[in-house]
Amino acid sequence: MELRHLRYLLAVAEHANFTRAAEALHVSQPTLSQQIKQLERSLRVQLLDRSGRTVRLTDAGEAYTRYARHALQDLAAGERAVLDVQDLSRGSLRLAVTPTFTAYLIGPLVAEFHARHAGIALDLREMAQDRIEAALLADELDLGIAFSGAHLPGVAGTDLFTETLGLVVGPDHPCAGRSEPLPAAGLGDHPLALLSRDFATRGHIDAFLAEQGVTPRIAVEANSINALAEIVGRSALATVLPEAITRGPWRLHPVPVAPPLPARTVTLLCREAGYRSAAARAFTALAGRWVREQGWSPA
Repeated sequence: MELRHLRYLLAVAEHANFTRAAEALHVSQPTLSQQIKQLERSLRVQLLDRSGRTVRLTDAGEAYTRYARHALQDLAAGERAVLDVQDLSRGSLRLAVTPTFTAYLIGPLVAEFHARHAGIALDLREMAQDRIEAALLADELDLGIAFSGAHLPGVAGTDLFTETLGLVVGPDHPCAGRSEPLPAAGLGDHPLALLSRDFATRGHIDAFLAEQGVTPRIAVEANSINALAEIVGRSALATVLPEAITRGPWRLHPVPVAPPLPARTVTLLCREAGYRSAAARAFTALAGRWVREQGWSPA
């Protein structure tokens, strides 16, 4: 048995088809089929059921692929450990964030990290929290920035700060510069531009408005936070976003609301038993230090 046998078996299991698996692996279908048969002969068991319209794992195949997948993940982690340079002159970091953080957090964090460790190649992705946790467990990510709560088994979190949602307006809005809290019941009087329902943040907003008995006047829905900030900054529409966004380049103003909108704890996620590279440790330390320097509420 060789490592390529494991990779070939997992590819066939993923695609449920020899042709598509061969294309993904850039090998010929006869070669792929022959290699799988070699693996089955060496194990003296049938791993794949080829009798149907699609190829599927046998019971033995299901059991074996679980160990094969973990073995490849551990070997990949071992390779990164060998290549990891403790002085951070080179290396890599795979980081994912939930969408709201791209508007106010990840830019300055990554800029400072690159200024300190220019030799580290950063792979940055934006994705939903459930996908971040699954990718951490699959060893496709080193770190994720999301929210606290019930995480998948094997995912650990380090709390960073408390993110507060609030009413945000542009300079032309009647409430710009208002210091007296706006009653939450009055939110229904203001046309809103909100995130689309693809965002978890929108769920928190809708729940809050429902609790206050408010039927929102939604003028715009957008699946881009940057677009939403641009629209609000240039119009008389209001939005609900993390209050920290008002520190960005859009000339936005926070408006206090009574009762205040819900707060959430921002958390740095990692795989509990995974290898922590020097780059991952350095980013973790930088994130904690940077948040404290901003004076943001501790989690």
